Amino acid sequence: MSETTVKTGHPKGLWVLFGTEMWERFNFYGMRAILTLFMVNSLMMKEEEASIIYGGFLGLCYLTPMLGGFISDRFFGNRNCIMIGGVMMAIGQMMLFFSASVFSTNLGLANTLMWSALGIIVFGNGFFKPNISSMVGSLYPKQEKSKLDTAFTIFYMGINIGAFLGQFICPLIGDVKDSGGIRDVHAFKWGFLAASIAMILGTAIFFFLKNKYVVTPEGKPIGGLPSGHDAADYEEGESQKAEFSMASIIKAVLIFAVIFFIFNYFTEGDNVVKTIIYPIIYASGVALAALILMDSTLTKVETDRIWVIYIMSFFIIFFWAAFEQAGSSLTFIADNQTDRTFLFGWQMPASMVQIFNGLFVVIFAFPFSVLWDKLRAKNSEPLSTVKQSIGLLLIAVSYFIIAHNVKDLGNTGLLAIKWLILLYLIQTFAELCLSPIGLSLVGKLAPKRFASLAYGVFFISSAAGYALSGTLGSILPATGDKFKKASELGIDLQGILDKTITPTPEQLKLLDANQISAYNHSFAGFEITNLYEFFMVFVVLCGIASLILFLLTPVIKKMMHGVR
Repeated sequence: MSETTVKTGHPKGLWVLFGTEMWERFNFYGMRAILTLFMVNSLMMKEEEASIIYGGFLGLCYLTPMLGGFISDRFFGNRNCIMIGGVMMAIGQMMLFFSASVFSTNLGLANTLMWSALGIIVFGNGFFKPNISSMVGSLYPKQEKSKLDTAFTIFYMGINIGAFLGQFICPLIGDVKDSGGIRDVHAFKWGFLAASIAMILGTAIFFFLKNKYVVTPEGKPIGGLPSGHDAADYEEGESQKAEFSMASIIKAVLIFAVIFFIFNYFTEGDNVVKTIIYPIIYASGVALAALILMDSTLTKVETDRIWVIYIMSFFIIFFWAAFEQAGSSLTFIADNQTDRTFLFGWQMPASMVQIFNGLFVVIFAFPFSVLWDKLRAKNSEPLSTVKQSIGLLLIAVSYFIIAHNVKDLGNTGLLAIKWLILLYLIQTFAELCLSPIGLSLVGKLAPKRFASLAYGVFFISSAAGYALSGTLGSILPATGDKFKKASELGIDLQGILDKTITPTPEQLKLLDANQISAYNHSFAGFEITNLYEFFMVFVVLCGIASLILFLLTPVIKKMMHGVR
């Protein structure tokens, strides 16, 4: 590597990947912003059902990178998988457009299109996501690995510019209400169409610019077919091929089966996403982690470093479980029990409130990057474990603030939008401490032969977090709109929830027809009766996780063997 290459900073290929990921995130986050509201208002689902589907969908989006990473590492290469994934996601979004176009005349077809679209997007994301992250790490030769934290923060800013644009444009044209506050349930299709167009743009950028810019300093294409790797791509003494014996594969399958049946057995209800998809996600994470550790070529140092990835991945589950309430419970609260009056009296669409996360990341990603660089220069940069424990603590603080402000709302009070904006600000700081640093850590610690697969493991932890987010989102207690609607029907919903009134079969049928639950939900044996108790669940989970991770820091530091 020449001296000139060392001084050029970040390679141009980073900006190609930045632009590709930006439009892909527009597509994903734009659709995510309006998805649950589309399910509830157009497809007539209950909020708890929409939350469970939402969590399962997001979970599978972060489970399939395991498959996409494996196919990339063994067969197609990063580049081809990114193209396949991009095309699939564009098609999936177009199917959502058609679902949102026909629901009023054929609800059954609309549901079929919706489920099919989500399935295609799930697999498209699996091909796309681990491979583009892996290529960011591959842009930097081993002499420049110290730049990865900054590179991934820049890359993460691209993600959030896309998220900001998607969460602004898709709700603006897809979540529309008239002057009387009546939602146009036919407008969702335009949000899905915009998401599809964005994905087409992102795929086109990558297709036309990859050969010119996504290359090594010597001009060699990055992310080609696996057979194109040579010995120079690997660290000295590093094995170039993983060795999985038939016995280790069988063991991994058995581990998957045992974990699946354990989670399935202890899961209540008959919702297929909750009883089948969620256990698959949890079991897949454990099975894949075990399979990698059974590779016969792993050295002691490599094994320790992989364990660090696993430990960090476990704790990130709690982060995403809390953070991803944005698209489900927080959106429902914004829609039903928040005063969304913004600048000049404008009523912000409920699905757009989550835009503040993307906006704040765009504003603060660079300052955080500079902060880490300055601390690194002074040899004072916190370890990744400390950064992630701080991120978890900030999540707990954000929910404690919101819990305090909903405590006295009752059934008719409205939460001021400023508190949701503050929540997203604090959660953005948490995200910048945790998520891009986690991506960088995998790039530093994972052996190259496991590059994409290791990112797959990291994303499975996100999948587990999203599955847990769906479970937690489904325990959201009744918001003010439910009490108002029940009252209009002549039903005392509070009395029914408090079990002081026994509803008649006719009343139960009326409540169900109006998508209102006649009972409070429980979590870990505790009945959640109000919004304060709901938000305190996240305070406790993330607070305990933060403390334990911080206390484990000395042990993890030794296992990293010099990597920071």
